[in-house]
Amino acid sequence: MLPMGQLIDPEVLEYAERHSTAPPAYLAAVDESTRTDFAAWGMMVGRQEGRFLEFLVYATQATSVLEIGTFTGYSSIAMAAGLGEGGSIISLEVDPHHATVARGNIAAAGLESRISVIEGPALESLASLSGPFDLVFIDADKVGYDAYVDAVLPKLAHRGLLVLDNTLQSGGVLDSATDRHEGATALRALNDKLVHDPRLVCVLTTIRDGVTLVRRAD
Repeated sequence: MLPMGQLIDPEVLEYAERHSTAPPAYLAAVDESTRTDFAAWGMMVGRQEGRFLEFLVYATQATSVLEIGTFTGYSSIAMAAGLGEGGSIISLEVDPHHATVARGNIAAAGLESRISVIEGPALESLASLSGPFDLVFIDADKVGYDAYVDAVLPKLAHRGLLVLDNTLQSGGVLDSATDRHEGATALRALNDKLVHDPRLVCVLTTIRDGVTLVRRAD
């Protein structure tokens, strides 16, 4: 299994990032502090994917966004730039420390009125949310993705978009993978399930570590 950065030629990735609009100062600060303070900073979406998420929110004219997996808040802060007037983001985070850090970063960005972080197990939090959501971004524990998808699909708006991160799992989903860990095995099964579900249309892109977009077939 390849390290995530080797799925794409590092020179090509660096070129793509240099030719994507730079993040604002407050988002760059989140990137820097996360890299400094968290050994697992790789859980944070990168500069390119952050802009990609913002564009998805902007292009779909989403005003109600749900995120599962907040970490330090980079992705929710990035998506907020694409929200329409009056739009908001609800982000679900199970780790109390991550939630606290994310709230601080969101406040520093001046986005407390647009992004709210709900702390606790995602499935429990989802049970209390009615939706509909125009866009749902899932970037949490990979073994839980299947359950999260089943829980959010009924809450997805008619023309809503479901976005799943890390669906390539550093190549671990491939037939040739020799080190298919639990998360990769779960995502391989989910990828197969999504593409064969006649109710859905999906595309698995090779952005960063794999980003899958899903919509209803009707």
